[in-house]
Amino acid sequence: MNFEDFIIAPKPIKTEEWQLGAHIANEILEDSIVLLFVSDNRGARGDAEVQDFMNVRREFYRLSKLDFEIPMVDLGDLVSGKSLEDTHYILQEVLSACHYKRAIPVVVGGSTDFAYSLYAALDFHYKKINYTQINNVVSLAQGDEINERNFLSKILGSKNFEIQNYHHLGYQKHLNELDSVKLIKEVQFDVIRLAEMMNSTERTEPYFRKTDLVTINCDAIESGMDPFSINPQVNGLNKREICAYMKEIGLSENLKSVGIFNFNIYSDDRMNHQLLAQMIWYLIEGINIQRSHPKERKFETYWVMVGEESHAFQRDTFRNLWYFGEDEDSNNLIPCSRSDFEEAKRGYLGERFTRK
Repeated sequence: MNFEDFIIAPKPIKTEEWQLGAHIANEILEDSIVLLFVSDNRGARGDAEVQDFMNVRREFYRLSKLDFEIPMVDLGDLVSGKSLEDTHYILQEVLSACHYKRAIPVVVGGSTDFAYSLYAALDFHYKKINYTQINNVVSLAQGDEINERNFLSKILGSKNFEIQNYHHLGYQKHLNELDSVKLIKEVQFDVIRLAEMMNSTERTEPYFRKTDLVTINCDAIESGMDPFSINPQVNGLNKREICAYMKEIGLSENLKSVGIFNFNIYSDDRMNHQLLAQMIWYLIEGINIQRSHPKERKFETYWVMVGEESHAFQRDTFRNLWYFGEDEDSNNLIPCSRSDFEEAKRGYLGERFTRK
């Protein structure tokens, strides 16, 4: 497939040598980070006209490159298909091309149902995927035509997909029907409230640590007078919190794909474009830090008695991160926080550590 027929190349932006924009390529490179902007909002009852992401790019390109070593790519703006399904198909083809080169695609814009395409493209190349989503709504609606209400049920219910773990973060009780949340928990996936994510990333960082795919619905970020998302909410993660979480996403050991959806591209508020640009920047910083970490790890093991059983907690001595389990293969350990360890010492062991 010739992607030039479906992608509009970004216009040049004047930047200085120390800024990111001076070091961004326009074709997929091996082991790179690839930005792709999407305008199709039909899955959220919007339109599909190509939008101008120049304001976001201008803010992003002028941020510092620091000591980032991973190649950065901006493919441009994806042209919407005749139907929403056509856009999903084209996007999956582009994402697959990224995965063939071990690049990490970062899809920005479009409605949140494009999480389905990110998952489908990843599932074609990898199996047993760990998926983490930041979204204020848990919806398991059914329906033939994909949209923002039913994409999650299509992912979790597909016989063709192999999902290992699913973590849903940032849901707000007053926006959700109880049955969907109960069903997610019944199949032993995690649903974490907004309140547990606020002020600090410590307790919820473990849900990102081994994830392959992360998608962010901008509806989960609080809006001001000029909405940040296409479905603005008065409550949500604040600006500092979402940037801190973007860095944690980049620090994932297995990160392969990221989506940021439902951004209000029509906003006239420069602060909104700055925030989106800085969210991407902190994601890139996390990825660069993760790539610099040593591959070999050393652990300190702590045994804790809970009732009549002993349980192992292990601390990565380089990164000071905690894991649950006694397996010598760190891939089989469950990421946790120091507070999980402290609670175990007081006799409480979290539910996710006792699942069979």
